Amino acid sequence: MSNRETSRRKLWSRAFSVLPLAALAFTASTAAAQTCEKLAELKLANTTITAAQSVAPGAFTPTTGSAAPFKELPAFCRVAGVIKPSTDSDIKFEVWMPSSAWNGKFQGIGNGGFAGSIIHVGLAGALARGYAAASTDTGHSAGGTDGSWAMGHPEKIVDYGHRAVHEMTEKAKGIISAFYGNGPKRSYFSGCSNGGRQALMEAQRYPNDYDGILAGAPANYFTRILTGFAWNLQATLVDPASYIPATKLKAIEAAALAACDARDGVTDSVIDDPTKCSFDPSVLLCKGVESDACLTEKQVAALKKIYAGPRDSKGEQIIPGFLPGGETGSGGWGLWVTGAAPRQSLQFIFGTQVFTNMIYNSPAWDFKTFNLEKDGKLADEKLALNVNATDSNLKAFKARGGKLIIYHGWSDAALPPVNTINYFESVVRKLGPRDAGSVIRLYMVPGMQHCAGGPGPDAFGAFVSGAPSDPQHNISVALERWVEGGIAPDQIIAAKRTGTDPKSPIMRTRPLCPYPQVARYKGSGSTDDAANFVCTNRLNH
Repeated sequence: MSNRETSRRKLWSRAFSVLPLAALAFTASTAAAQTCEKLAELKLANTTITAAQSVAPGAFTPTTGSAAPFKELPAFCRVAGVIKPSTDSDIKFEVWMPSSAWNGKFQGIGNGGFAGSIIHVGLAGALARGYAAASTDTGHSAGGTDGSWAMGHPEKIVDYGHRAVHEMTEKAKGIISAFYGNGPKRSYFSGCSNGGRQALMEAQRYPNDYDGILAGAPANYFTRILTGFAWNLQATLVDPASYIPATKLKAIEAAALAACDARDGVTDSVIDDPTKCSFDPSVLLCKGVESDACLTEKQVAALKKIYAGPRDSKGEQIIPGFLPGGETGSGGWGLWVTGAAPRQSLQFIFGTQVFTNMIYNSPAWDFKTFNLEKDGKLADEKLALNVNATDSNLKAFKARGGKLIIYHGWSDAALPPVNTINYFESVVRKLGPRDAGSVIRLYMVPGMQHCAGGPGPDAFGAFVSGAPSDPQHNISVALERWVEGGIAPDQIIAAKRTGTDPKSPIMRTRPLCPYPQVARYKGSGSTDDAANFVCTNRLNH
C-alpha cells in the first residue's frame, strides 16, 4: 500500500471516529478538505444542502435586524440545509466555518422562546472567536412567541423538544469534517431560556454531542413552568380586581428592598439571596384611597400567590414561585408577569400558546377554565417526554468527560430561579457530591433578570463573542479551560455596565460564586469592586 493511500485511510478513519455513522453518507472523496461551494454536493442522511457559499469579510447581510454585528467578521463558508428525520420534519439549519484560522472547535447555538429562526447573531459571535458554528430554527419558521406551528404536528414538537438540535449537531460535524478534512477536536453548546433547556437536553439525552455545555436560566421543567404561568394568569386575571398594574411594580420592589436589601451587609438595590427574604406583601395594603403606592386586598393576595407558586391538593410544590427583588426594569415583571395591560404579559402569551397549541390542540381553550391538577397532569402526559429536560442522571455525560455550567439570575421574572437550584441539587443527589463536582457547576446571579438585565452585574461572557477575555471574567472561557485543561471554575467576575454596549464603562463588579456559595462583603473598600467580596457558604450567610 502506498504512503498516499495509507494517509488517505487514516484521514477517513479519523473522520468516522468523530461522527456517528448515521450522520454520514459521504463518498470516499469527502475525506479530503473541500472547497466551500463543493459542499453543495455533500450527501448527509435525511438532509438537503440548500446553499454553500463563500462569504467575503464583512459581506454577510441579515434579512432582519442590524448589520453591525456582521461588518467585522472574517471570511467564512456558509452552508444552509434542511433535515427531515420524520415525514413532518422541516429542520432548517446553517453552519458557518472560518475560511482560515479555525480554532479546531465547534459551537452549537441555542434558541429562545419557541425558536423558529436561525440565530445569525450567535453564529457571528462564535465565528468571530474562531469557531465553526451551527444554528437551527428547530423545525418551523415563526416568531419566538408564536406556538401555532405545533397544533396537530406532534413530530414538530419532537423536533422542537430535542431532535432538531441533535440532528443539527450531527450534520454540522459532518459538514465541518468535509470542509476542513477533519472534525472538531472539541464541541461546545450554549443557550439561555429555551436555549438553556436545549443545553440540558443535550447533556441528558445526547451526552456524546458536546464536551462543554453552558445552560442559562433553563426552561427545563417545561410542562410545570407553563402550568405555573397558567396559575399566575388565574391569580391575576380571572377576577379583574386582582390584576396588578405595572405602575405598582416600583412600590412592590421598593418594599421588597426595604425588607431585604441590607441583610447581606450592602445596600445596593440587589437582594443577594431572595430565598432568605421574609418580605410580606401585606405591608403594601392600601390604608385609604388606592394609588400606585399601595395594593388592594385582592392584589396583595395575587402577589402572594405569584411569590409562593402553585401547590397541589397534597401541598406538594408544582413549580417554585417567583422571588422578590428586580420587579422593575425592561426585563422585569412589566414584561413577563403583569404586562403593560391585562393579557399582554409574556407569561400570558406563552401560557396560552402552549395549552392551546400543544396540549389541547384547540383554539377554543380558555385560561379561565384552567384546573391546576387536571391540566397540569395532562401537560405532563402529553409533553413531558419530549420537552422536559429534568433527568438528573448525567453519568453518561460525565463518563465521556463532559462539563456543564448552569447560571440563573435571582431576579428572573420569566423562569423561577429556585427550579434551577432544584435541578442542580437533584444531580448532586444522583451522582454524589464528589462525582457531581467533576461535571457540573451552578452560578446564581444576584439582581440579574432573564438571561441579562436587572439591577445586578450581568456581563460575564455568557454569550460567545470575539471580544478578548479570560476565565476569571468570562464563563464561556472558563468552561473551555475546564474541558481542555481540567481546571474547574471558581468565582467568575461579573460586571455592570452603563449601557448595553459591551464597550460601555463598567459601573460595578461582583464575584459570582459556585452554588451554594454566595459573595459576602469583606467590610471595607468600595462595594462596587469585586475585590472587596469573598465567596462564602450560603448556609452561613
